[in-house]
Amino acid sequence: MGFAIIGSALATPDQVVTNDDLTQFMTTSDEWIRQRTGIERRHVVQTETTESLATDVAHQLLRKSGITADELDLILVATMSPTYTMPSVAATVAGAIGAHNVMSLDIGSACTGFVAALSAARGLATVRHDRYVMVIGAEVLSKILDWHDRSTAILFGDGAGGVLLDMQSAHGAYLGERFITQGQDGQKLTAGLTGNHSPFAVPTDGDPYFRMDGHAVYNFVVKTAPDLITALLAQTHTDITDVDVVVFHQANQRMVEQLANKVGLTAAQCPFNMDEYGNTAGASEPILFAELVASGRIRPGDKVLFCAFGGGLTAGAALIEY
Repeated sequence: MGFAIIGSALATPDQVVTNDDLTQFMTTSDEWIRQRTGIERRHVVQTETTESLATDVAHQLLRKSGITADELDLILVATMSPTYTMPSVAATVAGAIGAHNVMSLDIGSACTGFVAALSAARGLATVRHDRYVMVIGAEVLSKILDWHDRSTAILFGDGAGGVLLDMQSAHGAYLGERFITQGQDGQKLTAGLTGNHSPFAVPTDGDPYFRMDGHAVYNFVVKTAPDLITALLAQTHTDITDVDVVVFHQANQRMVEQLANKVGLTAAQCPFNMDEYGNTAGASEPILFAELVASGRIRPGDKVLFCAFGGGLTAGAALIEY
């Protein structure tokens, strides 16, 4: 089974919201946000949707790769912010690009979603003998933020990124993966609580907003992610110095730098773009990856390690050869 990335792309809303813009809604400052997170601005939708951003990425992937929509076998979209519970974002994307003979599926693993989707793509393609697989991460988190809550609103942005895979190519490789789920702490990070007003149920109210116990999530990440990376490198018999680029989930620069230091990664191995986009959850890794490919920072033959963490609580890492 091959695993060649033959296209990568990103799409972000035109509207940019700076740290200074956030002072309209809350007590904060540009300096306060930069020092704690590394974030300077984020892209926020006006009329765009999760589906429209994902569709933009899908069109780019087809154009860059030369593959037609009819040749696609599988479309996976990692998202925690679909416009509808049904239809799935993946199905909407398939319809928008004219891909009718595909399996379409959303992956709801929050910030770990894109890494989980890569794993799911490989597994499904192996069983189904698929060749061309599209994997997209797309989020519109701005619609589920309480814009008066400084602990969450400063962190997140909207956007989409994705890759097109050729699962029968002799180039590239999927070298290994590791995942962890700490579901007993899932209530530390929640969004979109649905109420129940069925005449047969005890009524409960919903809460559409993103809620986070930042301290608990931080502790989970700095404790589990380094061990996850170390275990994956051991599993794949890879020395840390042989990893060319680590595509971390762009959550918080100070936290990611702490993870990198614990594992023994250099600054050169760990590029960031959260200053421009903030935390885009399941879209953050493919957005960064697409930028790195476009700039030539990631080149054919490079070993690339993806590492993500977040809601669930979950964490995942995958090592590929580009």
